[in-house]
Amino acid sequence: MFPIKDHHPSGKFPFVNLGLIFTNIYIFFKELTVIDLNSYINTYALVPRNVDFSRPETLTVFITSLFLHAGFLHILSNMWFLWIFGDNVEARLGHVKYLVFYLFCGIAASFGQHIFISNSALPMLGASGAIAGVLGAYLHFFPKSTIDTLIPIFGFPTIMAIPASFMLIYWFITQAFSGAASIVVATASVGGVAYIAHAAGFLSGLIFSLFFTPRK
Repeated sequence: MFPIKDHHPSGKFPFVNLGLIFTNIYIFFKELTVIDLNSYINTYALVPRNVDFSRPETLTVFITSLFLHAGFLHILSNMWFLWIFGDNVEARLGHVKYLVFYLFCGIAASFGQHIFISNSALPMLGASGAIAGVLGAYLHFFPKSTIDTLIPIFGFPTIMAIPASFMLIYWFITQAFSGAASIVVATASVGGVAYIAHAAGFLSGLIFSLFFTPRK
């Protein structure tokens, strides 16, 4: 299932959400122009075996890695989800709280993934963990909203309006099961997708949103 649009206008201009989208796009195009991409990725992505919690300088990658992406499809899909769901969550939390919330969920998602691959030399990067947190908050704040969703029916793409609660819970279940499968096969990711980070980000967003006082 792929979301097309939601039916719950935010009613407020999403300054922070747009800023996050533009920042991600800017950094992605910077990736395309750096001379030594491997060095750039290894410096700013989260390489689990390089993290030392006794050395604070090695922990900045928990934030910088959230703004890196592995390709056009990676960033396009992430920014599309952020565009659809982020404005509503920002309107409910407020601009500053939303930024803090977004970064917190991204860090929590990366930490959840790191637990299972702490000795890995493969870089972790992407905004999907933070965006998963936004999805968790959207489920909490707008469970009755409807989402126009692209669904393949008998091989034909069909757009249907479905409840946000159904779509997001289904999305979480697929990520959680895929993450559990990746643990069983000792990879913690399948096809380069950090499913555990997605599930951890979603849960952190759902739980953390409970502690925010919604804006009236």
